[in-house]
Amino acid sequence: MIMKKITAKQRGKIQQEIFTWYKTNQRSLPWRTTTDPYAILVSEIMLQQTQVDRVIPYYERFMRTFPNWEALANADKRTLLQHWSGLGYNQRALRLQETAKQIVVEGGRIPKTEEELCKLPGIGPYTACAVLAFAENQEVPVVDTNIRRVLIHKLKLSEAIGKKELATIAQSLIPRGKSRIWHNALMDYGALHATAQKTGIASLSKQSKFEGSERWVRGKMVKMLLNQESLSLRELKKTMKHARLKQIIQKMEKEQLIVKKEGWITLKEER
Repeated sequence: MIMKKITAKQRGKIQQEIFTWYKTNQRSLPWRTTTDPYAILVSEIMLQQTQVDRVIPYYERFMRTFPNWEALANADKRTLLQHWSGLGYNQRALRLQETAKQIVVEGGRIPKTEEELCKLPGIGPYTACAVLAFAENQEVPVVDTNIRRVLIHKLKLSEAIGKKELATIAQSLIPRGKSRIWHNALMDYGALHATAQKTGIASLSKQSKFEGSERWVRGKMVKMLLNQESLSLRELKKTMKHARLKQIIQKMEKEQLIVKKEGWITLKEER
């Protein structure tokens, strides 16, 4: 497949249009008031598969309690999960804490390359690039579902375009020295203006039904364990009635999120 070439004229036109729109339509989001890599990473992990409006209060409360790497690294599991419960994917919080512990060991220094960031727990290529763009202003492509839609719409690309090719095109559009503001502008343009409904461009993955899902069961179990010391396995089976409950419990044990002993389940405490 021949990669689409973006001319200087096209690049300038798109940049001007996006920045002009952004000047009067940008969203006010708490993680945009800082370039602290810690705060940026917390927001990015929270925003994974979770709506922006839902994340804001969780982010603000989390940052008040755990304002830096050290505070998060030293947090007890129960307090950490209390601040995360409701966002879903509680394992994200535990991986984030593992990353904090590693960063503290390194003297608070976070890696400055995608390759090194991806070696940290729970950080993949997208999150790594987001941290580099928003914290360090590095000219790396950050392509979420909104930016993907904007690029396909504006450049008349095929919806079947591969991630690698799209990332190359995205990188070619980044204005020199303006990666942070450019990516914020693209995200807002996609979220508020060039929406899926307006453009007809579908997301790569459809959101699966939440209630009754494994994610829902896991979230319910953690929430119950945050309100009481232990859960009876017998009562849990009566309450949940999920076909894969046994497998879910086994997976949570393997992740060291819970402990099962003599018919009871408790949170695995580390302190």
